Order: sequence, then structure tokens, then C-alpha cells
Amino acid sequence: MNTSTTRDTGTVEFRTTGYAHPDAQALSAEVQQEYVRRYGDPDETVMRPEDFEAPAGLFVIAYLDGHPVACGGWRAKQAGPDDLRDGDVELKRMFVVPEARGRGLARAMLRRLERSAVEAGRTRVILETGTEQPEAVGLYESEGYAAIRKFGIYKDHPQSICLGKELAPAV
Repeated sequence: MNTSTTRDTGTVEFRTTGYAHPDAQALSAEVQQEYVRRYGDPDETVMRPEDFEAPAGLFVIAYLDGHPVACGGWRAKQAGPDDLRDGDVELKRMFVVPEARGRGLARAMLRRLERSAVEAGRTRVILETGTEQPEAVGLYESEGYAAIRKFGIYKDHPQSICLGKELAPAV
């Protein structure tokens, strides 16, 4: 658990909660509605709480003045089709509620998730986003993510964008 102050005002606390936590489920329901607004349908990727439990994963919620406002997690992947490699983690459910956007929470969450993946011995972060999420694409590209071979259930969808970033080993 870590606390910091946002650019605007308020105290932010990042908590590792797991994906089954009620706040994680509530934020996930909100992000699903965001997908419906942007794409017409929710994300149908299978999300199992056990995939986000150590050592194979992590799920974090950011609380602003005690209210859950952002989330994100990663789950370990194994070598397989579509150029997936042992050491990969897949970033999932990165989301900031609309009223808390513009405070740097998404970037702080992303960096926190990357650090935890490195600490877990992981070597690359991969993710799938879409053309209707230009803010997300911009964030990831500004943090060094680049296009990779598409993977997952949306790999053949024209709006799908898959990105990856090599992680520097912990020193």
C-alpha cells in the first residue's frame, strides 16, 4: 500500500486487492460499460480472479480520498501461439473513472504494474486495446510500447491493437 498526492488535489492510495475484490468488480463493470459505449459490446475476454493472484498475477486499485477510481492488473502468460513468450504478462482492465481522469493516475498505475512485473521476474508486458481508445494508445506509446503481433480473442478484429514493451531486469 502506497500513498501519494495527485497533481490536482487529494490523496491517492494504491492497494493490491485481487480481481475478486468488490471494488475491482465494480470498476470492471464500469470499464465494460465504457467498451459498450466505444465499441457497442463488452469485452468478452475470460477474466478469472485466480489469474490475478501472486505469483501469477496482480490486481491493483487506486483510491482517491478513499474512493476507488482506477484499476489495473496483469496476469502471467506462457509461450504459445501469436508469439507469446514465457515471461510475458498481459495487462488487463486498465481504467480510470471519468471524474478522476487527467490526474496522472493511469500512468502511475501502469508504472506500478510494470515494476511489480519486473519484481516477479517477468520480462515483457503485452496488451490489447483498440482504435476507439486513443487516450490509452497514446499513454502506452508514450511509455515505450510498440505494436506486436495480435493475440487473443480479438486478434482478427480490425479495431484491435496489440502492444508490447520489454521490461528491464531489476537491479
